[in-house]
Amino acid sequence: MIDAMTLSGFLFWFIIIMNLASGRFGYETFSDLDAEAELQKINKNPKKFKTSFVLIVVEHGSIIALAMMLFMAFRPYNLLLATVWTVFRTGEGLIQIYGKKDYWGLLTLARQYSGAGGAEKNEVIDSGHRILKTKNAIFTFAQILFSIGTLSYSILFVTYGVVPAIIGWFGIIASILYGFGNGITLAKPGFKVLWNIGGLLILLFELALGGWLLFYSR
Repeated sequence: MIDAMTLSGFLFWFIIIMNLASGRFGYETFSDLDAEAELQKINKNPKKFKTSFVLIVVEHGSIIALAMMLFMAFRPYNLLLATVWTVFRTGEGLIQIYGKKDYWGLLTLARQYSGAGGAEKNEVIDSGHRILKTKNAIFTFAQILFSIGTLSYSILFVTYGVVPAIIGWFGIIASILYGFGNGITLAKPGFKVLWNIGGLLILLFELALGGWLLFYSR
């Protein structure tokens, strides 16, 4: 029987795969704010946009499933920390799913853009710019929630020794750097150095943690 730890490991890797797959179809985690170029790209291949949209929404839903699986697997060790990461990582997934309703509107704007001219075209581009800007802001805020949730289960891992200590400590360091990086990016969107470093560390952490839970936790 597959237990909650193994399912958690699978979901860590599945989320990474869905992220990469959506990117292959054109989805940008942090969008370039050139709305005109984005509308042209969507209009050129709307099917590609729809596919990337479905993949990223599945990824967001999987984040919520992961939070639940981690809660089931590790709540006996510390209910408070388990509740914290469940609330924050579920919030991360929900806020991103909610934000995607506006992002889907780019498909309609792309159609309008192709038949518009003059002032009307500029209005469509401005609407697209607002959607992309809002998407980036929602993502950045959601990643602050992600960092708090990740820090919570990393602390539990280190405190109770339920995964190798090096993975737990790596998660603590990565989540703190990534959280600060996202906070700085929220205030100064042009400054992404710490965000990029933290993001790379988080990727390595989730690959290692997911692999351990999937293959070695039983």
